[in-house]
Amino acid sequence: MKSVWSNEYGSIPLVNELRKDIGTEVLIIGGGLAGVLCAWQMTRKGIPCILVEKGRICGGNTHNTTAKITVQHGLVYDKLIRRFGLEKARQYYDINDVALKEYRRLSAAYPCDFEEQTANVYSIEHYDKLEKEAAAYHKLSIPHVYKEQAGLPIHGAAAVGIPVQAQFHPLKLVKGLLPEISYYENTCVTEIEENKVRTVNGTIMAEHIILATHYPMVNIPGLYFMKLIQQRSYVLALEGAEAVDGMYIGEGDHSFSFRNYGDLLLLGGGGHKTGKAGSGWQPLKDFAKTHYRDVKERYIWAAQDCMSLDQVPYIGKHRKRSSNLYVATGFNKWGMTGSMASALMLTELITSGSSCYEDLFSPQRSIMRPQLAANLASAVRHLITPGKRCAHMGCSLTWNQYENSWDCPCHGSRFSSDGVVLDNPAKRGILK
Repeated sequence: MKSVWSNEYGSIPLVNELRKDIGTEVLIIGGGLAGVLCAWQMTRKGIPCILVEKGRICGGNTHNTTAKITVQHGLVYDKLIRRFGLEKARQYYDINDVALKEYRRLSAAYPCDFEEQTANVYSIEHYDKLEKEAAAYHKLSIPHVYKEQAGLPIHGAAAVGIPVQAQFHPLKLVKGLLPEISYYENTCVTEIEENKVRTVNGTIMAEHIILATHYPMVNIPGLYFMKLIQQRSYVLALEGAEAVDGMYIGEGDHSFSFRNYGDLLLLGGGGHKTGKAGSGWQPLKDFAKTHYRDVKERYIWAAQDCMSLDQVPYIGKHRKRSSNLYVATGFNKWGMTGSMASALMLTELITSGSSCYEDLFSPQRSIMRPQLAANLASAVRHLITPGKRCAHMGCSLTWNQYENSWDCPCHGSRFSSDGVVLDNPAKRGILK
């Protein structure tokens, strides 16, 4: 099982693991897109910076993205206005728009199949939600279009779109950036103690430490186990399917995601909380069989996403009493703009001590959201349920028949059939 982006791995040279004690001003832990962009932004600012990754660079969640770069994150702006007010909703748009523009600038120097497209949210029944989102765009002066008929093979689908967004090949961009940063692969961090970070083969002293590990590897203290959930979703790359006129994502639990890449259609969907029952790729296969003739599945893969409680990522100081530890997580399935926004914000926080966006994205903001009670109830239930147990906090695991893995319904850790960690926050295998 591999994504359409994975073929690029063969041309990315392997960098050996750290084998000595070193020091730096900024240490970034986690070599996904967020970590790479943080390292690149720090380096271009002249800040001594080192990136460490426990496996291969971008070998985890980055290569499972659908790689849409957009300020449109589902039907988010109407909710943001109601929860946070116009000013902060505008800030959310602004930083994501800055992220989009930075990708556009980088793509000129580092070719990465960057293509401008209109980003759309479609619905087949809740047109009122589209109208509310369009009204939110109007309040925030966000250019948009309303389509009474979306360019999809779905009868009755309407859409609201934002023009001049983009899609790209993330690993081609990463391949271009890597020669300009200092990094070590196969370097697993085992302990963080103030300014000292221990790895399997050496110690790193750093003035500032950034956790870009998808799910923070230090989640207690910080309460990230309470304010993050993880979700699985699935993608097919189809050859022979009719192209769509932009990028699309549906509102609702049983909707789909669409984008083109060359002669392929990337069809995504089937999302569910990790560790809960899902249908894997079957809904996608059924949709393709119904709506497209004679298509061929070229690639098939799954993704895992960290979701915050209020649809806004956690970017900034890891916790109140930590002066040098930072975090970037909870991108809510929009990791492309989330990664770039994190890189820009954290660079600003470290170089100047503040950012105009830090309150909105603060990891210390209130977690009193309805989802919190559901998260806690699920954790309690799976702590007392018998069965194989997760090494993170001891929750019982469920068997994922579609991916042949043991998944944790509490915090989203995943393990292979023989107990090896596939996805964090667990740091070791299934408990015996």
